[in-house]
Amino acid sequence: MLFHQSVRATSALFGFLFLLITAAQAHTAKLPNVTILATGGTIAGTGATSTTTVGYTAATVGVHALIQAVPEMTKVANITGEQVFQIASENMGNEHWLLLAKRVNLLLAQPNVDGIVITHGTDTLEETAYFLNLVVKSRKPVVLVGSMRPSTALSADGPINLYNAVNLAGSQAAIGKGVLVAMNDQIHAARDVSKANTTTADTFRAQELGMIGYIQGGKPFFYREVTRKHTVDTEFDITKLDALPQVDVAYAYANVGAVAVNALVAAGAKGLVHAGVGNGSLPAKTKPALVAAREKGVVVVRSSRVGQGIVARNGEANDDQLDFVVSDTLSPQKARILLMLALTRTSSTKDIQRIFYTY
Repeated sequence: MLFHQSVRATSALFGFLFLLITAAQAHTAKLPNVTILATGGTIAGTGATSTTTVGYTAATVGVHALIQAVPEMTKVANITGEQVFQIASENMGNEHWLLLAKRVNLLLAQPNVDGIVITHGTDTLEETAYFLNLVVKSRKPVVLVGSMRPSTALSADGPINLYNAVNLAGSQAAIGKGVLVAMNDQIHAARDVSKANTTTADTFRAQELGMIGYIQGGKPFFYREVTRKHTVDTEFDITKLDALPQVDVAYAYANVGAVAVNALVAAGAKGLVHAGVGNGSLPAKTKPALVAAREKGVVVVRSSRVGQGIVARNGEANDDQLDFVVSDTLSPQKARILLMLALTRTSSTKDIQRIFYTY
């Protein structure tokens, strides 16, 4: 009798445990699969004390330590992590972008990857985001995230930013939105966002066109759509590229001359972005050097150091006559990215102008 009761009790216990395991497996199966690609930056940085928020060392914490520091993420997604490279983002180069983009495309092609989060230093985060926005070939979410305070600081913003980014990357609502930036509880489109403050946590802003949504309670809320083409709808393919054309930026200021333009052309620039004053104006001392550069085959794009507004074609210069291109609303640093990719497709300034009005 006691033996049979014991057997029944044991069977009931095993049955209960089986149900628990099955329920846990079912819950895990329902969670999105998000891969975190770590590249370094402040979010992976450490300081000498808990109050060190400047003068810290970036890119010292590995991806697995970042994941372990935010265990709440495992409740909203199945997390895997990879350390792609470990650098401060001011050292980001074209070779890093190509490596990262190819890895992103490879992962997103796998059915068991639903979204990707990229941890990144804030200094060039906006540039990496825009590059990926042009070359990622998937509608699945790709979210860049960073922090303004190192992981060791009081009120470090990295953990909550990372948690929000994982929620965003695993969200159905983020599918087809292009590459996104998740910082400070806000969602930004890669094309429009820029770092706007040297040190504060609210540094990432789309000051002219605005953010596209919020993240509240781990849930994304979108309020506007991105209208420029991106990701799967672009004409750019970096699959077989090992390098990008050299494109440089020449910055305008009062009393500027031709030294920078001439030096960049002599160094082998295939394209030049002129970060002009105002509406992309061409200073009298610089204009002849830009005209000469174009005559040598260098593609010249008129941009503006202002940071907001459309650079008007044939506005401050006769672009048709000079055979120049205008950057539309892109910042000089983002115009450089688009020009590099455009030059992998064409050398026609007419076609490159179309590209600038498309992306």
